[in-house]
Amino acid sequence: MTTMTDTSTHQPADRVTPPVPRSAVRARYSVVLLFVIMGLAIGGWSSRVPDVRDAVGLGNTGWGLANIATNAGELISLVVVAVLISRINTRRLALAGAALILVNAPLLAASTTVVALAGGLAVWGFAANLLATPMNAQSVEVQKQYGRPILSTFHAGFSIGMLAGGLSGTGAAAIGLSPSVQMAITSALLGVMLIGTQRWLPDTPRQETREGEARRRLRDRFTPQLLLLAAIAFLASFVEMAGAQWSALYATEVAAAGAVLAAATYTCLSLAAAGARLVGDSLAGRFGRIRFVRLSALVAAAGLALPLAVPHPAAVMAGFGLLGFGLACVTPTVLGFAGEQPGLTSGEGVSVVAMGQWPGALLAAPVIGLLAGALDLRLAFVVVLVLVLAVIVLVGRVRATALPGEGTAG
Repeated sequence: MTTMTDTSTHQPADRVTPPVPRSAVRARYSVVLLFVIMGLAIGGWSSRVPDVRDAVGLGNTGWGLANIATNAGELISLVVVAVLISRINTRRLALAGAALILVNAPLLAASTTVVALAGGLAVWGFAANLLATPMNAQSVEVQKQYGRPILSTFHAGFSIGMLAGGLSGTGAAAIGLSPSVQMAITSALLGVMLIGTQRWLPDTPRQETREGEARRRLRDRFTPQLLLLAAIAFLASFVEMAGAQWSALYATEVAAAGAVLAAATYTCLSLAAAGARLVGDSLAGRFGRIRFVRLSALVAAAGLALPLAVPHPAAVMAGFGLLGFGLACVTPTVLGFAGEQPGLTSGEGVSVVAMGQWPGALLAAPVIGLLAGALDLRLAFVVVLVLVLAVIVLVGRVRATALPGEGTAG
């Protein structure tokens, strides 16, 4: 395979971005709300897991097995969305996913039996991906209307939603509110906001076929460029999830940190990721998106190298903070590239990258666990560092056209 040209670095730096239509601004707000719904549902649920687990009466092993239902629901939804994304109104898919999340959340939180829990988790997994792929495709369409990088702010909405969900769960637990009532209140509030903004949600183009013309097959989407982007999304998702799920354990096992510093390590990663998504669009616009992804991955690599070289609690906290900052905007930017592929709709392109991203998040925890058991946790994260370096190499082969408001600094 020959090296692809980064066309985003060969555009005039003084381009004038056209004015943003009012309809695009409204569309942006409505799509951000979808990301907030997803994040708040995850944050609110995660903060009350101990209460739900006790109500169901499961131990750690049983709880882990029950969560397989989530993966099953996600897998079914991946296939369903991949088939429907080029045929059905994307607004309808996104609204169906968001509504299903809001309705299912309080029911899942009210689970008192294993059957109810497994069923609720399966519905959650299905609804989450039913919403995720369309809303990412919609965010790409809004970015096209803006003519400059804006995808990171959508994912910042997800991060802020997770934080708000965690805080609402903490507050609800403090005043003795049950998980189901807490989730019902947040679902009702978000539902009202969704009803108020749903008319602003953009649609994405669907595949147009002339009379007698065969509809594009699913396998026709798997172009070399989209397979490359899916591979980058897989690596980024794997590394991001490995950092999120193992950062606190790394602090305790490798750096001998106490429980407070271990929790603070995860907090550093999470806050850094949220901060990166708030400033990522301006940086991508300044440097160009491909150069921005490469620099972001370099920051993440430096972050991983620090706790590997210096197993001290302070270095571990700083290192995982850099990892969170560096990785936070890689997947959103890659999804943007996927939604701009010639000859495909934005939904078709995003669906291919989603297929690559999903197993990365799924495999991170067990693979790192197996490596840590066979070697040790520190050596396991050497493998994670290699994966980040692979992102740096692969992004150099991405072919992309610069947006009108995308600069070439550096």
